[in-house]
Amino acid sequence: MPYKNLRTLPVYRKAMELCSMSREIASFVSQNQDLLKLYQSNSLRDHIADSLLTDAILIPQQIARAESSESYAIRMKSASFINIMIRNIISYCNGLENDGLKEKEYVDLLRQEIRVFRRSFKKWRKSIGKNGDGSNWGFNDYMGY
Repeated sequence: MPYKNLRTLPVYRKAMELCSMSREIASFVSQNQDLLKLYQSNSLRDHIADSLLTDAILIPQQIARAESSESYAIRMKSASFINIMIRNIISYCNGLENDGLKEKEYVDLLRQEIRVFRRSFKKWRKSIGKNGDGSNWGFNDYMGY
């Protein structure tokens, strides 16, 4: 059931909240440096912040991709990719703690936001997982035939 306006989709709204929180945490842990240049830093913490921000931005993009596609394979690939990004973000939280971040409550807030997002994501994933007739499982669409 594709949504005409992504902003009405609950999982998309939660993804945007996760993205916003990740941006704030990345800004905080990198001491308000230019977020677009974190990858140039020699600091491990800056690299983690850059990866956190990148993966958080990819989640709403993948939701939009899945919602705009009629292909079952593309929708499932997007859902799988989102799962990977969620696991990565949790790893980045652990990495920030291991790097000595003293303000662990910020990372805990991000973990809580991930838990809330996951609940919404699971409902959404079930709704996109319905494959019409099941004849080709969308592989022809995915392969461009």
